[in-house]
Amino acid sequence: MSSYAFDLPSGVQFDAALKEFFEEFYAISDTPDAHEKYAQSFTKDAKVIMASKHVHGYDEILALRQGMWEKVASRKHKPLKVFPYGSNAAEVMLFGTVDYGLKDGRSASVDWAGRAHLVKVDGKVKMDFYQVYLDSAAQNAAK
Repeated sequence: MSSYAFDLPSGVQFDAALKEFFEEFYAISDTPDAHEKYAQSFTKDAKVIMASKHVHGYDEILALRQGMWEKVASRKHKPLKVFPYGSNAAEVMLFGTVDYGLKDGRSASVDWAGRAHLVKVDGKVKMDFYQVYLDSAAQNAAK
């Protein structure tokens, strides 16, 4: 079982390929040098909203991803629950926590929620929309 496994509402069918996508996506998210692989998790014209930052398309997503690691030495996502919008839905809400190890030696744990829309491109699952809600000030006030 993946350390990125999550719970789904009982009685709701969820495409196994979408479940595998999220498990792999959060593993990539926690890999410091996987910037391009992270950006390739999205469609070429995807829109990403990360707290107050809004980006669109591969190049901007790649730059956002690189910036997310400027002060962070390590991160560990724990996706806890995914709520599909109906059976086998490609639109979901997510909830989890993320633990940060910062380059200055401090650490932080933050709850986050997200909204995602998934599509299949040439048989591969990708996101064309991803929005993350989190308290970005928590990194600055880390323990």
